[in-house]
Amino acid sequence: MNRLPTVQEIKNFRKVLNRWVNKNKRDYPWRKTDDPFKVLIAEMMLQRTKADQVQPVYLKFFSNFKTPAKVARANIRRLNHILYPLGLRWRIKRFKEVSQVIVKKYGGKVPESRDEISKLPGVGDYIAGIVLLIAFNKKEWIVDSNVVRVFKRYFGISTSKEGRRDKHVIDIARTYADCKYPRKASLALLDFAALICTPRRPEHERCPLAKSCHYFIYDIKKGE
Repeated sequence: MNRLPTVQEIKNFRKVLNRWVNKNKRDYPWRKTDDPFKVLIAEMMLQRTKADQVQPVYLKFFSNFKTPAKVARANIRRLNHILYPLGLRWRIKRFKEVSQVIVKKYGGKVPESRDEISKLPGVGDYIAGIVLLIAFNKKEWIVDSNVVRVFKRYFGISTSKEGRRDKHVIDIARTYADCKYPRKASLALLDFAALICTPRRPEHERCPLAKSCHYFIYDIKKGE
């Protein structure tokens, strides 16, 4: 494993992304709410699905179902009709199941514990973290394949095949989220991964971090 970044290097990385996102952030309705249930449902919809595809389904879903109780009581055929455009039909029943648990076990409110949220049906550690970040503005870390890709490229770290489970990757994410505005910083990281540090053709010419990026300096330029 290569040298891990220092706290100051992670802070500098975050500072650049926070400036970049001021003019480049993506605008989605689930980012404009502090309702944890709406954020939770949005993130469940976003699993393996592009955000632009999710947006109209999200809006239609909440125009029909205002509360967890209404989703819990919903007819599965009606849910299927609304959620069908997202594909992955196997997950449709999860929306009803997670709502039922929230109603029965938590009185209709999404819990504020990472451990409790991550144990909800169809929900894992990443979704738990993003719900706590967006809805509660807590200093919670998030790691998915996109975050791993950015960290791996920029800091030049090595990762396992399941990089999102690597302790050193999670440690970097924890330090990154340990700031005054964790919600803004984390969304900046996700937007950067989606718009600039893309899987196949990263936008080096538009990247505000290229001059200090390990991947660009040592891997790309070395091959020129």
